[in-house]
Amino acid sequence: MQNDVVQLHLTGNMSNSSSSPSSSSSLSMELDESTETRIQRLISEHPVIIFTRSSCCMCHVMKNLLATIGVNPTVIELDDHEIAALPLSDDTRAAPAAFIGGTCIGGLESLVALHVTGHLIPKLVQVGALWVCFDPPFAEETRVQ
Repeated sequence: MQNDVVQLHLTGNMSNSSSSPSSSSSLSMELDESTETRIQRLISEHPVIIFTRSSCCMCHVMKNLLATIGVNPTVIELDDHEIAALPLSDDTRAAPAAFIGGTCIGGLESLVALHVTGHLIPKLVQVGALWVCFDPPFAEETRVQ
């Protein structure tokens, strides 16, 4: 399981750092972008993205849930003043906040609720973050006639 966590300093210093040197995420930064614009661009560029604070245990649980399904989300660690720039839904007040297909689905409770109700996997398939084979190998042999 690959866990790319990127710390972006969206304000001030423009350096990117990643916990994994083999990170393939395109996390380019434009010097003239505002924090809000950068966050919106990242949300639109990544089918599944989690914004969090460093050492957030709820983010770890969110990543593990998605990994067990087969999705490797982009995880962005933000400072407190950067978190204020997140376009959160009314029921999401702070990080971690997950976005799927550009839409804020909320925090850990919302992610688990989507999974338990059976809505998470279809949503992940819809945004192209997960591929599901509906006709498994040997299906012909196991079909009831």
